[in-house]
Amino acid sequence: MMRRDRVRVTGRFWKSVAWVLLLTGCRVDKEFIFHPSREIEATPESVGLAYEDVYFKTADGVRLNGWFIPAPGSPDVMIWFHGNAGNISHRVDNLRRVYDELGVSAFIFDYREYGRSEGSVSEAGTYRDAEAALDYLKSRTGLNADRMIYFGRSLGAAIAVELALKAPPRALILESPMTSIREMARKVMPYLPVGFLINTEYDSLSKIGRIHVPILILHGDRDEVVPFEQGKKMFAAANPPKEFYVIPGASHNDTYLVGGKPYWETWRKFLRDLK
Repeated sequence: MMRRDRVRVTGRFWKSVAWVLLLTGCRVDKEFIFHPSREIEATPESVGLAYEDVYFKTADGVRLNGWFIPAPGSPDVMIWFHGNAGNISHRVDNLRRVYDELGVSAFIFDYREYGRSEGSVSEAGTYRDAEAALDYLKSRTGLNADRMIYFGRSLGAAIAVELALKAPPRALILESPMTSIREMARKVMPYLPVGFLINTEYDSLSKIGRIHVPILILHGDRDEVVPFEQGKKMFAAANPPKEFYVIPGASHNDTYLVGGKPYWETWRKFLRDLK
């Protein structure tokens, strides 16, 4: 009895908080979703990778920063859409492993307000940033636009899915993808009427069924941030050819470390099968 009463009181409390936020015009979108960092703490050079530090502009005039890491002899280029926290400098170790294990060229960039990129971040803004990154790569000489592979991690998976709808890649790789922001909000704040408080959607579940390219989805079975079941839902809604790989024992941020040889072999086999 006491436990049920406690749950009811908690629910009323959070609903009251939600109404206060609503009536005062406050929203939780940006604080809940985006956690950008400005400081560049490392570069690919820090881990022994040659790279180009590049700047490019979006359609709405925002100047973005990214790194191009060439892999000699690689016909494929991976466009890397990182997650919601930090910036590209927090991915340099992962970049090194991708280079060593897969031997593909990679282009990773910061969304607006992240790292050295200008502007203020938003869902629509990240979509424009993704389009600008693709346009930039297409403008480079020596790169084949038909060999672009999109890799999105966590929030970046939602951005990759949106871009894949507008400009289908050779293949789409999603790691730890969420179904939507609203589903994530219900997990984190089960007692809040999130429909009133969150405008941002990143509704990948409703989009993935309209994408017709080879898809690989990887998800740690101990993911403490994005529920494992959300990755399974994304896979179920995707069109073939598709593959789902469970990363045993991996949480949200250690997939490429915990996954070990089987994880990288899954990547390699997927890329080989494209050929």
